[in-house]
Amino acid sequence: MRNAEIRNTVAELQDLYAAQDVLKAQITEREQAIKDELDAREIETLDLGNIIIRFTNILSNRFDTTAFKKLHKDLYNEFIKQVASRRFSIA
Repeated sequence: MRNAEIRNTVAELQDLYAAQDVLKAQITEREQAIKDELDAREIETLDLGNIIIRFTNILSNRFDTTAFKKLHKDLYNEFIKQVASRRFSIA
């Protein structure tokens, strides 16, 4: 791929990123409207026939690495694993 082709591809990609941001905002707005309606109706599940919408509370247990690191720094350091990755960015 030549530089001009890369430049064109990057321009297309930037347009797609912008469109993606708009779509994400629209999705979030519509999801929030539905969540607000479920809250207003004080229901967690809405059966619309061919669609079932659920907005439920879920409890989960998460490991608090920050607190563990403060209390057991040496033990925490024994289990740290370095991971390599590659980052792609356009500036």
